[in-house]
Amino acid sequence: MPSILYPVTNEKAIGLIETQNTLTFVVNPKATKPEIKKDVEALFEVKVESVNTMISPTGVKKAYVKLKKGFKADDVAAKLKIV
Repeated sequence: MPSILYPVTNEKAIGLIETQNTLTFVVNPKATKPEIKKDVEALFEVKVESVNTMISPTGVKKAYVKLKKGFKADDVAAKLKIV
């Protein structure tokens, strides 16, 4: 089962793309940080600096994926048709 389900496209997520070079995804609740990192790097051909996860009160697991310098979250967001 894939660890990444779909990108988050709310205002906060778009703000993170622009200010912190960070993408936000809803992920499989059983996905680990290394799995998420590997999947993002493979799917979008970027290098990941860090992955932070959180589980919302509704039980949805989100991953905040910060890209390394030299890789632009804007470019990935454009591929995903977010921005």
